[in-house]
Amino acid sequence: MTTSTVPLVEAGTKKLADFSANLQYEHIPHAVVERMKMCVLDSIGCCLHGVTLPWTRVVEQMVMLEAASPVATILGTSNKTSVANAALVNGTAGHAFEFDDMHKESILHPGSIAIPVLFALAEQIGNVSGKALLTAMVAGYEVGTRVGNAASIQLFFDGFHPQGTSGVFVGAAAAGRMLDLNNDQMLDCLGIAGSQAGGLMAAQEGAMVKRFHSGKAAQSGVYSALLAQNGLTGISNALEAGYGGYLSTYSSSPKPERLLSGLGDVWEAEQVGFKPYACVTSIHSSLDALLTIMSTHHLKPKDIASINVGLSPMTYTHCAWEYKVQGVTAAQMNLYFNLASVAFDGMLFVDQYSESKLADPKLLAFMKKIYAYIDEDIEAMGVAYRHASKVKVTTTAGMKFEQTILDRRGSPENPLSKADIQFKFKNVVIGILSNKRIDEVIELVDRLETLSDVNQLMSLLAPSINKTKLLNNG
Repeated sequence: MTTSTVPLVEAGTKKLADFSANLQYEHIPHAVVERMKMCVLDSIGCCLHGVTLPWTRVVEQMVMLEAASPVATILGTSNKTSVANAALVNGTAGHAFEFDDMHKESILHPGSIAIPVLFALAEQIGNVSGKALLTAMVAGYEVGTRVGNAASIQLFFDGFHPQGTSGVFVGAAAAGRMLDLNNDQMLDCLGIAGSQAGGLMAAQEGAMVKRFHSGKAAQSGVYSALLAQNGLTGISNALEAGYGGYLSTYSSSPKPERLLSGLGDVWEAEQVGFKPYACVTSIHSSLDALLTIMSTHHLKPKDIASINVGLSPMTYTHCAWEYKVQGVTAAQMNLYFNLASVAFDGMLFVDQYSESKLADPKLLAFMKKIYAYIDEDIEAMGVAYRHASKVKVTTTAGMKFEQTILDRRGSPENPLSKADIQFKFKNVVIGILSNKRIDEVIELVDRLETLSDVNQLMSLLAPSINKTKLLNNG
C-alpha cells in the first residue's frame, strides 16, 4: 500500500486560518452583511422552534443532567449550561426541523452551526458588539463553505453528511474569530476541527441523530477553538494532506482548487439561500413546479392521474427512495411524501409533519401516482443545477402539463426578500415569543451592526409564551 505525501493544495489550511484570524468587519461588503443579518434572524427562528421538538429535548435533558457551569443559555428556555453544551443543544435545535439556511455547493446549513456557537460565546464573554458577531459569523461561513466546496458533492455520495463533517469548520472558524485567536492558534483550531468531523447520510431515513450532527459540529467548533487557545496543537495541513487529510479522506473526488478560489474577493457567505418549505432543499423546485401546475390549471389531487419528476442524480439519490413511515426525519427528506403532502395542503410547514399525517392513507395512496427518474438534461447541466426539477402531470382527463424550475425559490438566483424572511420568522416563532417581542427581535437584528452588546438581542430569546410540544414522534 502506498500513500501520497503531496498536498492537494499548497498551505490550504494555513491560508484559511490566516484569513479568518485577520478578518475585520470593514473587509466585509455591505451586501454580505445584509445577507448575514437575514441568516441571523432565520437561524434564531429555527433554534427557537427546534428546541420544542423531541429530538432536541433528548439532547437538552442529557446536557442539563451534567450540571455544567451555567454560562450560556439554551435558546428558547431559561436553562443555562456550558458554552460547548449550549452550542450542542442550540445547534441541534437549529437543524431540528429542516428549515435552516442553505449553501448549495457545499451542501451546508451554516446558520444552525455558527449562530449557536457565537451566541453561546458572546453570552459568556459579554459586551460583544454586533459587528464582532457578524465578523465571526462571516469567518465561519467562508471557511466552512469553502471546505464543503472543495470536498465536493462526492462527499455526500461517499455517504457522509456535510453538516456533521464540513460543518465543524464553520463552528471552528466562527469560534476562533470570536475568541480573537492569532494566526497560529487559528491554524491549530482548524487542525483540531478536522479530527472531529463526522456524520453518516444513512441518518436521513428516520434517525433523530441527523439533527444532532449539526449540534455536534457546533460543539466541536467550540472545543477546537478553546483547545487551540489553551495550547493544544492541531494538524497543520488538516485539509490538504495527501494522506489522512480531510479532503483526501472524506471525498473520493475532491475539488481542492475550490478551497481558496477567490478568497477575500468572492464571498461564499453571499451565496447562502433560505427555505420556504420545512423539508430537504433538494426537492423545493419539484414542490413549486407541482404547485404551479395545479394552481395554473385549477387541479385538485383527485384530478391527477400521474406525476413524473425529473431530477439530478444527487437529488434522486438523496430523496427519491421508497417512503416508509419511520418518523419526521424520513418524511422531511423524502420526495414522495412531500409532493403528496403539498398537493393536498399547498404548503409544508409544521402541521404537515404531525404524527397523524405521516401515515395518512390518502397521502400513501397519492404517492403511488409519482414516478421519479434522473433527467438527462438536468444531469448534463452539472452540479450547479442539482436542485433543478422537471415535473410532468397527467390528469385523469388525459391532459398533460409540464413545468421546469432550474433555480429553487429561496436560492440566491431566485431569492426570498428580507420581508419574506421576517414573515417566515414570525410564523416560526408564533406561540413561543409574544408579538411585541417578535417585533423587537426583528428590529434589533435589522440593525445588528449598531449594537454595542448582542446580549441586548439574546435577552429577548427566552420564551414569553408557554408552548407545548408540536410533535411527539421521531
